[in-house]
Amino acid sequence: MKRSDEFWMRQCLALAKNGNGNVSPNPLVGCVIVRNNRKIAEGYHEYFGGPHAEVNAIKAALLKKKNLKGATLYVNLEPCSHFGKTPPCVDAIILHEFARVVIGTMDPNPKVAGTGIRKLRSSNIKCKVGVLKNEAQLLNEHFIKYISTGIPFVSLKAAQTSDGFIARDNGSSGWITNKRSRMYVHHLRTMHDAILIGASTVTKDDPLLTVRHLKGNNPVRVIIDGRLSSAVDSKVFTQPPKTLLYVSETEVKETKHKIAELTARGIEIIQLQGRHGRLNIKSVLKDLAHRNIASVFVEGGQKIYSACISAKAVDKLYLFTAKKKFGSGLKTFAENSVSFKKRIRTEKRFGTDVFQEYDITFP
Repeated sequence: MKRSDEFWMRQCLALAKNGNGNVSPNPLVGCVIVRNNRKIAEGYHEYFGGPHAEVNAIKAALLKKKNLKGATLYVNLEPCSHFGKTPPCVDAIILHEFARVVIGTMDPNPKVAGTGIRKLRSSNIKCKVGVLKNEAQLLNEHFIKYISTGIPFVSLKAAQTSDGFIARDNGSSGWITNKRSRMYVHHLRTMHDAILIGASTVTKDDPLLTVRHLKGNNPVRVIIDGRLSSAVDSKVFTQPPKTLLYVSETEVKETKHKIAELTARGIEIIQLQGRHGRLNIKSVLKDLAHRNIASVFVEGGQKIYSACISAKAVDKLYLFTAKKKFGSGLKTFAENSVSFKKRIRTEKRFGTDVFQEYDITFP
């Protein structure tokens, strides 16, 4: 039975996911090489700075002493045509005289953006573009947002009661969701480059913000604390991994002793302009992008949620809703928040908890 282009592209997408948590800010890419309707080799982009998926697949084929001339190469993202940390993939494809290249979606990187396809076609290699395009773009939504706008992809996570509260009137919340939901949050953390909270969450919850209970890399911890009100012995400042602390330039003189102590502990402190000690969330996101952080997982409280929404900086919402009720308290989103539209992508249950993943757009 002849396999369709879609069949092989699905294998590319599945392979690409193996690089999750290891390749950012590069994209997730998988590659399959096919001859006479049979797979002869495969590969994926394994780590940032390492060989790309196409090169890994070609190397795998050569190790098996496979002849690549006239074969078809499947890849979920347009092969690169420029020198970066590795040589251009199109050169390797041309060198081995592939007959055909099937591509999921074009690369939005201005350094590529169609040039890879044009170079292949100019070498008489047939190119088919757009196979499972939507799936290919969803897989790399973090990379696409980051590379095309210079701003990281922002996911906001909230855990609320069935009547829409994230804390009681006195600010306490305890565990709103169950253990299965909390385990899944750790999985979501592994899918992002950084995890962001505000000073209020540091003070109230004293979280670690690490990945636990499952295998995965810790995201960079990002704390927004314009007035540097957080205690220096907070867990985020006393244990690894890497932590970035954003403070207001106007508050630096008043907190010199804290800055000195935190710097000595290895905390990287970034000073930004702030009005009355408040920092602009977009300025923080732009700075993170300059640090090669392509995706941010926001786990703060209502203040940080509102700041992100008011800046129209949210791309996705992960919402966990528990069966319990508080009756009154702190709403998930402030009533004066900027309005936004949400389109549900997935929904699942963790026991009595409901998990919903939404795509967010702003009018």
